[in-house]
Order: sequence, then structure tokens, then C-alpha cells
Amino acid sequence: MKIVSTKNNLQILHEDNHLIVINKRVGDLAQGDKTGDIPLSEVVKEYIKEKYNKPGAVFLGVVHRLDRPTTGIVVFARTSKALTRMNAMFSSRETQKTYWAIVKNKPILPSANLIHYLKRNEKNNTSKAHLKEVPDSKLASLDYKIISEMNNYFALEIELHTGRHHQIRAQLSAIGCPIKGDLKYGFDRSNLDGGIHLHARKLAFIHPVTLVETVIIAPAPDDVLWNLLK
Repeated sequence: MKIVSTKNNLQILHEDNHLIVINKRVGDLAQGDKTGDIPLSEVVKEYIKEKYNKPGAVFLGVVHRLDRPTTGIVVFARTSKALTRMNAMFSSRETQKTYWAIVKNKPILPSANLIHYLKRNEKNNTSKAHLKEVPDSKLASLDYKIISEMNNYFALEIELHTGRHHQIRAQLSAIGCPIKGDLKYGFDRSNLDGGIHLHARKLAFIHPVTLVETVIIAPAPDDVLWNLLK
């Protein structure tokens, strides 16, 4: 897919009067947190301020987040109307979210629907996947399929049906397939860049203002394994 702009090291996938969609890199924060590091939202605000010569504060709403070690599509709203409507679509699952993941262990089935109950542990910032409901757990559902076998690794395409904390990471770990580089969920070694091989590849939705069907595709990072999928 054509990249609209790479100014300020931003890889902009889509930009209009209501939305701006970024291809997030490893390590980028979608929104500010306790680390105090500059988040992607502030970088995008600065880009908008400069491009459109906007005086004063720039409005930018964070529609959803990606984990810091994850790459791919992050959507920001440039108007309050777009933010409200996009939040509603994400909450009611009116968006189609597709991810790519690379794992070392081959899943038992080439494709399957995974249903777990995820319970979040705030102390160590993880989620544990249970086969049966436990107190304070939330239903998590996804479909996966193997799309490529590469250098002793397996690439999976994942359709996400719910948006739980660390959902894909926890669910794949629960079936014995932790994501490459994901020490927190059982992979045996980290990636050199500190990231994990999980990429938010595609997002399809009805534009909140124009009502046009919109499909965003994010190129995977430039590395040996991802390049085998290109």
C-alpha cells in the first residue's frame, strides 16, 4: 500500500480531515504512560500543527492502543465527532482487525477458533488465558490460520473478535505458540530491537463521517522474517 508520508519518521497510511492512521514502529508508545516517554500521539499532533499551520492546541483522540513491542496500525481521530463514532465502532466490534504473528512452534491445527477467558494481572502487566471462566475474567475470541512456513518459524494470520489486554499474545502462548521475541509470554529469547513479531496488518471499517468503506493495510517491518511474507 502507498505510504502517504514519512515526515517526522511517521509512516502515515491514511489521512483526511477526520482521521489519521499511523504504522507504528517497535517501541513507539501510542499514548502517554508512566514512563514519561514522548508518545506517538504527541508526535502526530506536532505533525498536524506544522502541516496545517494550526495555532494553539491540536485536537487528537486516541481511538485504540497497540502494545509497545508491537507494530502496525494505530488510528487517531482529528475531530471529536470521529473519535466518538470510532470508539463506538471498536466497542461494538464493527471493525475487522487482522494481525500477523510469527511463532516458533507449529500450532496443532492449521486453522482454528480460539476461545479463552482472560484474567489480567495488574502487578506484572500480563493476562492469563483460561479455558473456563474464572472470577474477573473476560471472554476472548480469535481465529488464526497458518499462512507461511519460514526458516523453522510459522507465520499466522489472526482475525481478532474481541479486544482484550494482551489477547493475541496470551492466547497463542496458551496453545504452546508464544510469539517470537515475547519473553513475557514464554518465548525463549528476546528480539534484538526489543520488539515482538506481532503486527497489526489490516483494519476495515466504515468511515465515521463519510460512511465510505475504508480498508487500511500496514506494511510489515523490514526484517528477515517479515520480508518473506512480502
